[in-house]
Amino acid sequence: MYLPALLSSRLARLLLTAMLCAGASPALAGSFDVRDDYGEGEISEAERFYVDEQLVGTFRLDADHTSQTIHVDTAIGRLNHSYALCGEIYIRRPGGKVEIHQVSGEGVLYHPDGHHLEAIASRNFTEFYLVDDNEPESVERHRGHSSLCAAPTS
Repeated sequence: MYLPALLSSRLARLLLTAMLCAGASPALAGSFDVRDDYGEGEISEAERFYVDEQLVGTFRLDADHTSQTIHVDTAIGRLNHSYALCGEIYIRRPGGKVEIHQVSGEGVLYHPDGHHLEAIASRNFTEFYLVDDNEPESVERHRGHSSLCAAPTS
C-alpha cells in the first residue's frame, strides 16, 4: 500500500474515533452547588441527590462531618433541571429515644448555573427540599414525597 494513503487512512480513523468519543459525553453548560448541614437533634443522615433523574451525589453527615457540599455539572441544552432528595435522618428525642425519618422531596431548578443552594429538612424531619436564599424563584418545590425515592415493589 502507498505510504501517504496508509497514513491518511489511519489518520482518518483516528479523527473519526476522536470525534465519536467526544460526542459520547455531553458538553457541560454550567454548574451549581448544594450544601446540606447537620441539624439540631440529628445523630446522622444519609441522602441521595438526583438531578434529571440521575444520581449526582450522596450526603453523609454526623457529629464529625457537619456540612457537605455537592458540586453538580449540568449538560448543555437544558436550562431547567428536575431534582430529588431521598434518604434517612436519625434523630435523638428528649429522653434518648432514637427515631429514623424517611425523607424525600423533589422540584425544579430554573437556571441554576452558578447558584449555591441549601438542602432543608422541615416538618419534624419529614420533608426535604432545596432553597436558594438569594433567588427564591429559581427553585420550585413540589409538596409531598418524591416518586423517585419510592422503594421498588417487585
